[in-house]
Amino acid sequence: MSTGRLPSADRKPRRPSGDPTAIRPDMRLSTYAWALVVVGVVGAVFFVIVGNPDPWWFEADEELAEWIGSVRTSWAADVADAVEWLGSPWSLRIGLWGGVAVLLAYRRWRQLFTLATVVVAVEWLTERASEAIARSRPEGALEAIDGYSHPSIALAGLGVVLVGLGYALIPRGRFRHMWFVSSAITMVAAGLARLYLSVSHLSDLLLGAFGGAAIAVGAFALLVPEESFPIDYHRRRSAHLPVTGKRGLVLREALEQQLLATNGMESVTMRHALTTQLGCDVVHCQLVDLKPFGQAGSAGSTPLRISVRGQIEGDVFAKLYSMNHLRSDRWYKLGRAILYGRLEDERPFTSVRRLVEYEDYMLRVMRDAGLPSPVPHGVVQLVPGREYLIVTEFFEGSVEIDQAEVGPEIVDEGLDIVRRLWDAGLAHRDLKPANLLVQRGSVKLIDVAFGEVRPTPWRKSVDLANMMLILALHVGSELVYERALTRFTEQEIAEAFAATRGLTIPAQLKSHLKAHQASGGLDLIEAFRKLAPERSPISIQRWGLRRLGLSAAVVIGGIVMIVATYQNLRGVDLL
Repeated sequence: MSTGRLPSADRKPRRPSGDPTAIRPDMRLSTYAWALVVVGVVGAVFFVIVGNPDPWWFEADEELAEWIGSVRTSWAADVADAVEWLGSPWSLRIGLWGGVAVLLAYRRWRQLFTLATVVVAVEWLTERASEAIARSRPEGALEAIDGYSHPSIALAGLGVVLVGLGYALIPRGRFRHMWFVSSAITMVAAGLARLYLSVSHLSDLLLGAFGGAAIAVGAFALLVPEESFPIDYHRRRSAHLPVTGKRGLVLREALEQQLLATNGMESVTMRHALTTQLGCDVVHCQLVDLKPFGQAGSAGSTPLRISVRGQIEGDVFAKLYSMNHLRSDRWYKLGRAILYGRLEDERPFTSVRRLVEYEDYMLRVMRDAGLPSPVPHGVVQLVPGREYLIVTEFFEGSVEIDQAEVGPEIVDEGLDIVRRLWDAGLAHRDLKPANLLVQRGSVKLIDVAFGEVRPTPWRKSVDLANMMLILALHVGSELVYERALTRFTEQEIAEAFAATRGLTIPAQLKSHLKAHQASGGLDLIEAFRKLAPERSPISIQRWGLRRLGLSAAVVIGGIVMIVATYQNLRGVDLL
């Protein structure tokens, strides 16, 4: 049983320490408990009513409706009729479609999908439940409303829309709390108005309101945990998770326990690397600072710079991976398979752990092949199966290649990197300026997460073309071509630029090429093609049964989902 204390110096800690993880899904345990209790109570009530069509509270509902009818006044009924508009189809449509517009504008697809799904699910469930119970509306209702009374579809719709919009649009904190308080007041007001007008019974309103709200809470807690999908209106990349607050504290604690503690260094490579750089095998390393770093060139992880003090003070580099990045990788590879077919063996990772393990493996493979890539220091576990941190050497004093002075020596080093990749049977697959650093006149290769062992000839050619384009941005195509001929044949260079298409050029490099041409420079791709022997373009389209099947499934599924969602969101019962 864990005591929560750090391990003693003469005893190695368990890996991981055995303590419960400090980061949990974004909802508190009380939120899950509340949603489960409400859903359980709603479900129990439904089955009781189905088994006994006339439970005891139905009689109490009727007595309350009779009493309200006896004291009702015309002016109060007019006020109630105006307030009841809060739960009308048009008010819900305005709120829902307004929220959908904001989610579309900020491209929050997961929140949008969850909101649409939960609204449709609540509509379907309440309609089926009301038909199964078949309870008629109170006698003396002042409004003629079609359909059955129990549960209240209007209050269920109001509850799911208000709660769903709160979780989808408002960051966690004071403003979300104020929204939920206002939502509760709105639901109470709408419920009292419907009760006063005798269009619903009290139990109809309670069951509908609590059921709709609870389903929304549960759906967003499970499908869109805010730790992984934070709400932010600063237009940052979704790959860049915040490392402040709760996650920042857990990052620091995990680094101290799993990586920086001297007696926790089970990896010989890790111990040697940190000993060489910081003297961490002699004294316990201390974490000094942790902050985002180099996010402009990163779209698949959250890059961090970590300051550590051992015998000397220095920095290490880290990348944070979560379920958000795993899902992005899956969608990215699915999209490539549909658009281009099977260019190479690209399979999605099965878990965040596998993704991090693969990058750690590729770092070691690159180092063993003599490539100037960073030394891996190890993997830190934050949430088992969900969040991991991979830590590597930090190239102190380095700058991206587009900020360095590039001469013939740098050109030679860049081309040597590609030659070594080819000779070792490797491919980087993401050569762009942000992944080539210059440190004291030497080129360093980083971000090998997309690396590939035994790549296809097409992929090897793409790496060569991208490296030559990066270097030519600084010294021109002729010098780069001349230096490349000392390492590659004319036919290999011609093949590289025959394979060059929009897909093969990373987005950052593509923007640099456009800016170069806009400032009066040459079209570097065409310049290299003129220098190399003529070669017909290499098609990047690959057709097969898998691509046809995926494309058909996505098109059919998308059409069905759009039609079904549109019909449900504009239906007369709920919205």
